[in-house]
Amino acid sequence: MRSLTEPWELGGLTIPNRVVLAPLAGIGNWFVRLQAKRHGAGLAFSEMVSSFAIHYENRRTLDELLVIDPREREGGPVAMQLFGQDPDVMRAAAARVAEAGADLIDLNMGCPVPKVCKTGAGAALLKDPDTAVAVARAAAEGSGLPVTVKLRAEGFDVARRLAEEAGVAGITFHPRTVKVRHKGRPDYELAAELVQALDVPVIVSGGMREAEHVRWAFEYTGAAAIMLARGSLGNPWLFEQVLGTREDEPGRDEILDEWGWIVDRAEEHLGPERAARYLRKFHPWYIERLAEAPSVQDALQRAETLAEQRGLIAGLRSAIAA
Repeated sequence: MRSLTEPWELGGLTIPNRVVLAPLAGIGNWFVRLQAKRHGAGLAFSEMVSSFAIHYENRRTLDELLVIDPREREGGPVAMQLFGQDPDVMRAAAARVAEAGADLIDLNMGCPVPKVCKTGAGAALLKDPDTAVAVARAAAEGSGLPVTVKLRAEGFDVARRLAEEAGVAGITFHPRTVKVRHKGRPDYELAAELVQALDVPVIVSGGMREAEHVRWAFEYTGAAAIMLARGSLGNPWLFEQVLGTREDEPGRDEILDEWGWIVDRAEEHLGPERAARYLRKFHPWYIERLAEAPSVQDALQRAETLAEQRGLIAGLRSAIAA
């Protein structure tokens, strides 16, 4: 019987277990990755980073998105995801990512967002297999690191070429089409076919929101690992539940403690002023878990300073004590 708790090999790297965090666009910075690893994730991917922004030395990209915290390494290898359609630019960007300390590079060839696809990157590469193979080869040449690729359902045949011609170390497969994005049931039957068709590990993503379903998908598809994405937002305990290290849901104090940890790390990363703006996308996940009234959500979104936001969160704890 296969187990999600078993270590496995990916491009010569040992991954501690078979549950990983997806590259969450606009979210997956170092402290989100660290949070996932604190709760058991064996591998956590960065949000997708533009190869062009790295190559042309965009300061925000270099100073914020390529940050790797030493604490991340305690939970296993560090993976950075890049996107872009130019092999030469990708080669240079991948070299820079290796210099930053990454252990693994993932290439996004599945993003359905129009502003990414119109450049020829993301899911647009699925229509241009020759370029997709060239970009993957370039990433490996530039970095000297194992390279994986994340694909959508339309990438089934491209996956074969990436494995056979570009020598990628693995494939992450989200078995929904580009058109449906995150709607509908993922085609786990297609994912199982891809697992059988390839000689490299396949990580399956899509629809992973409940521990029992995640374990079923792992067994049904035969995947090397399972990737949690939006189901883990504000719910890092899902990693523990999937791995079988906990069964219960977190209590109110535990949720508030974790929320506070996120606020502290955001300030550490961005400073209080920018963190106050950045955290507005995080607050709703924790409010939802606490089942708080919309008025609390509204107050947090209107709070202009981090001190105000902390005060509102502290007020939720005080309300319990009262």
